[in-house]
Amino acid sequence: MGTRKKGLEFVKHITEIITKSTGFESHMQKVKILDGGDGVCTAELKVEREHANMYYFLHGGYIMTLVDMVTTYALMSKPCHPGVSVDLSVNFLNGAKVGDEVVIEANLTKVGKYLAFIDCTLKHKKDDTLIAKGTHLKYIKFD
Repeated sequence: MGTRKKGLEFVKHITEIITKSTGFESHMQKVKILDGGDGVCTAELKVEREHANMYYFLHGGYIMTLVDMVTTYALMSKPCHPGVSVDLSVNFLNGAKVGDEVVIEANLTKVGKYLAFIDCTLKHKKDDTLIAKGTHLKYIKFD
């Protein structure tokens, strides 16, 4: 069910979901939710070895996970169930190394009767260099 929360209340709610998770969302435990509500979510991650590939760069599969989860959190701030993924697409534009800080921003761009369209970017915190751009299409159900 949608949280209908904003700002600090939204951050606390999503952080609680991540912290208490023993399932897949436990992979998000090092991601810090900074802000959200009204169809947006902003998060931050310091890339650690556990997030990296054998070359010490942020792993593409983990980037896909970040896009999937942060866009879902943005959707959860609206009055609808978080739904199921129909399509998830990511363009990888630049790398992020272990030690880099990454900002993840998701924005709900359109909600139809059954589908939600959410965009996402990953950028270097230090200079806003784009790391990846993602789009997430979800089948949704309203409360």
